[in-house]
Amino acid sequence: FTGGFGGGSSRGRSQNAPQRGSDLQYNLTLTFEEAAFGCRKEFKFQRSAVCDCCNGTGAKAGTQPQTCPTCGGSGQVRVNQRTPFGVMQSVRTCDACGGKGKLVKDPCPDCRGNGYVRRKKTLEVSIPAGIDDGQRISLTGQGSAGANNGPSGDLILLVSVRPHPIFERQGNNLYCEMPITFAEATLGAKVTVPTLEGSAEFTIPEGTQNGSVFSLKGKGVTSVNGKTRGDLRVKVNIEVPKNLTKKQKDLLGAFAESCGTKNHKEKQSFFDKFKKQ
Repeated sequence: FTGGFGGGSSRGRSQNAPQRGSDLQYNLTLTFEEAAFGCRKEFKFQRSAVCDCCNGTGAKAGTQPQTCPTCGGSGQVRVNQRTPFGVMQSVRTCDACGGKGKLVKDPCPDCRGNGYVRRKKTLEVSIPAGIDDGQRISLTGQGSAGANNGPSGDLILLVSVRPHPIFERQGNNLYCEMPITFAEATLGAKVTVPTLEGSAEFTIPEGTQNGSVFSLKGKGVTSVNGKTRGDLRVKVNIEVPKNLTKKQKDLLGAFAESCGTKNHKEKQSFFDKFKKQ
């Protein structure tokens, strides 16, 4: 949570003129699913607000600030300075009132004469579906109160999305790696694929190679504007069986012998290239 009290003044402008309040930034953390599908999120933060006791004047109840006699309420004074080129005139902030144009003799006990206090506030905000890590949401007028009846600043929500144990996001597409068995890759099979909305069935074609990528249309993330939806891209990794029994090894050996080279064209092509060197 970052931000400050009131608004800053610009050069050449009296500090007792209306000034916009400071913008605040709040880091809002979402789960992967909350970002993908959207949600309503409640959070608490602190901001500066006009003191209710003095209504922002800084003066104790029953009293009023007095116009600064030094600057006449302008918050600025003109200073004459002699130089080798003559008398130079400049404008600077009034030291007596600090540029406010008012003097408070009896400060408000709640805000100690500042006119503003720190207050906790609870907000509930609607998070659009498809928002991504690092994006921002601006809430107009929810920042710090402005000075001298100026408008409040904005509250900027900086979105952070927690990583997912299975999926990775790139734009509106989702990516994941899924293990399949040697038999499923060789013979083809109907497999269950995890999605953000549960699970879906997908048919692995016969002869699928390790590292092959398949797309499930429309199973990704909806764009923030709601017009399109990405895909889920699944990379399959063939899991080589371990701790085989003697019978299994014998069967697998017989299978490999029966295949010869005709069922392993890539391997044969690799060695053919090597022989041509």
